[in-house]
Parts: sequence; C-alpha cells; structure tokens
Amino acid sequence: MGAAPNAWQEGPPLPPALRSAVVAPAAAAAATPAARQPLRAQRTRTAWLFLAPMLVTLAAVALWPLARTIWFSFTDANINDPGAAQFVGLGNYFGEFGLFFNPNNTEGFWAGDWGVAIANTLKFALASVLLETAFGLGVALLLDQEFKGRSLVRAAVLLPWAIPTIVSAKMWGWMLHDQFGVINHLLLSAGLIQHPIAWTADPAFAMWTVVAVDVWKTTPFMALLILAALQTLPRDCYEAARVDGVHPLRVFWRVTLPLIRPALMVGVVFRLLDALRVFDLIFVLTSNNASTISMSGFVRREMVDNGYMGYGSAASTVLFLMIGLATVLVMRLARNRRMEDA
Repeated sequence: MGAAPNAWQEGPPLPPALRSAVVAPAAAAAATPAARQPLRAQRTRTAWLFLAPMLVTLAAVALWPLARTIWFSFTDANINDPGAAQFVGLGNYFGEFGLFFNPNNTEGFWAGDWGVAIANTLKFALASVLLETAFGLGVALLLDQEFKGRSLVRAAVLLPWAIPTIVSAKMWGWMLHDQFGVINHLLLSAGLIQHPIAWTADPAFAMWTVVAVDVWKTTPFMALLILAALQTLPRDCYEAARVDGVHPLRVFWRVTLPLIRPALMVGVVFRLLDALRVFDLIFVLTSNNASTISMSGFVRREMVDNGYMGYGSAASTVLFLMIGLATVLVMRLARNRRMEDA
C-alpha cells in the first residue's frame, strides 16, 4: 500500500473567502508607498470635507472680526463714524500718543495707563492660575479618596464654577461692601479688624480681592480636570507602592504627578487664556479702578467710553498677540518636558 498523505503538507484547498482574508493583509503590507497614495489622498479629501462647515463658521464668527480689528488698529477710526477712518500706519502703536510711546508720560512706560493695564493683567493671571492649580490639585486628591457621601461633595464643589461670573461677582461685591457687607461685619465681630475695609476700592486690597474671588469661582474647574485624570490612573501601581512601604509623598511626586501632567497642562493653558482676557469680574467688582484695570478693561474704556476705535483696536490686537504667544510658550514647554520624560 502507498504511504498515507502528510496532513501537514497536503490537504483540501482553502475556501475562497478564507483565502482572501489571509492573502489580503499580506498583499496590503507588501504594497509600495506609491500604491497607498490614492487612499491617503482620498482620506485627506474626506477629512477636509467634514471640516469645511466648521472652518466656514470659524471664519465668519472669528477670523473676519479679528481681521477687521487689526485693520482698524492702523487707522484713526472713531466709534461715531468708523467709515471715515484714515490710515495712520503704526501711529496707534508707536506714534506720538501710541500705546508704547506717550510724551506726557514722563515716569516711564509702566506708569502709563496701558503699562498699568498690562502689569495688572499679568499679576492677576499669574496669581490666580498658580493658586487655582494648587488648590484644584488638593481638592482633586481629596475627592479621589473613598468616603461616604463623596458624590454629594463632588456636586457641591462644582457649584461656584456653575454660577455665572457676573452673578458671582455681584454677590461678592455685596458681601465685600465696606458699609453693609457681611465680610466686614464678621471680621469686626471677631475683633480681627478695627474699622471696615473697602475691599474693592482700596488699591492695597482691590487686586488681591479680585484674585481671591476668581480663585473661589474657578478652582472647581481645575479640580474637575485633575480629578478626571486621577480616575484614569492604574490602581495596581499604588497597591504595589503600598505593599513595598513607599511613602505617599514620594508616590505622589514619582507616580501621580507625572501621569496627570498632560491634564494639568491643559487646565493651566485654559485658565491662562481666560485670565489674560479677564474683564467681567474686574469690571463688576472694581469698575474702572486704575489699580485693577485689565487690558480688556482698557480696550473697553478706549473704544466705548472714549470712542477711540482705532486706538482701542490696537490695544486689543496687542492683547491677542500676547495671548497667542503665551499659549505657544506653554505648549512648547509642555512638549519639551514630555520629550525629556520619554
């Protein structure tokens, strides 16, 4: 009798469907880059097709007003008759009475109104973002722990952030009033102060009062972002550290902080953008107080109160460039840090 056929070498042919499923991936993997070009071009066209409505809307509601503002910054436009504007070049920036040169200001750039507005905005942004990040991280770490009623506490923590800025600013303005405010009443009753303090009018307290109100309102936003990042961390790392007896502070610096850094940087960027363009909170609490006026408040004063549309547009253009530069710098620092960690 002949030898039996080897089952490992010979057998019935594969069905056509199974054969195509096996052969197709190998053929696709062996395809040359030139053969993949049509598919890549088709995907690119499809992506642009889906993005087109968003880009058109963005151009209509953002790019066109921005371009018009930049154009007005090179003119002497007045709010009463913008159509009669004359081109003045860089006069609103470096002219005789421009943003960065004013012969009437003999005490230097930072003593002028625009210099004070820049200094106030930077001071507010740095102080508020640093405090909100620190407090938000602490609150998020507490809310990440297991305890009874945690869901209720999480919802309560978000209440300040849910209140509209105008409402919270007005509410704090009443509580901080120097005559009938509850804050002064409590401090006087406790003997901590001897006389009522004008928290939003006294230059010594006004800026820090605004920062405190902003920290109260926006810390929940940072806590929410950081808490979402903490919820995604692998728990086995913490179990291993607990078994090995690693100190919790070392675990935080070596494990928790590096893992939540991307979410932390996103929160810092969002808050920095918000803080640099702050207007409503400062305006409601302190109005046009020179000790707290921000760059946005300066733009509003020049364009609306004084009617200098070209001058105000120049200030708003500088504000836009500063926000863009701050965003690029923060993102570049975050990218370099990720590359170093890798």
